[in-house]
Amino acid sequence: MTDQRDRRYVAGLLVLTVATGVVDAVSYLALDQVFTGNMTGNVLFVGFGVAGAGGVPLLNNAVALGSFAVGATLCGAFLRRRDDGVRMPRAGLLALGGGAVLVLADASLWLAAGDLPRGWVLVVTAALAVVMGGQAVAVRGARVQDLSTVVVTTTLVNLALRSPLAGGTGEGSARRAGAVLAMGTGAAVGAVVVRSWSGAAGLLVAGSLMAVGAATLAWARHREGAVAA
Repeated sequence: MTDQRDRRYVAGLLVLTVATGVVDAVSYLALDQVFTGNMTGNVLFVGFGVAGAGGVPLLNNAVALGSFAVGATLCGAFLRRRDDGVRMPRAGLLALGGGAVLVLADASLWLAAGDLPRGWVLVVTAALAVVMGGQAVAVRGARVQDLSTVVVTTTLVNLALRSPLAGGTGEGSARRAGAVLAMGTGAAVGAVVVRSWSGAAGLLVAGSLMAVGAATLAWARHREGAVAA
């Protein structure tokens, strides 16, 4: 059963999941049909692009896919060298905080530039995908199952598999359903902001949510340490 300590971490992870939904709404609606957080979608889009189907841009999606892998690799190397052996290591929090700063910087530059030239669309796409790849690795330090913050497919499978209807106990259903709801909520919020204002404004929202999520995880770590002491 999820205890109070887990709930604190879950809260931070759900905020980051909302942020991912916002980021993907911005990247798809304002950066030319590309996902920077949901790599399952990007693999499909790359396949569509290779086949020349549906007008899906191959280069944008290939850049996002490669950049996500780069972000995950760099973050993994960074964390491995600085693992302090506790739940939600400081290095992971630093990576999440740095990601939030980078997204907010992208948003500020986008606001200053107005319409992004083609080359800058690719630069922003790559930067967001690097951040999302790093986030996917960094949140593993929270040690909460089914809350990767960047994908909900496995979460949906486990929600169904462990439900009473499938003969399961239903344990963890609230956080799994919360993750799905958080992703959808973020996508809806991001779409509204992009349509009503701009992609840059959407990134301001996403970066702010990422900062809140990282701060919540830092608070959870602090509280767990205080209880242990």
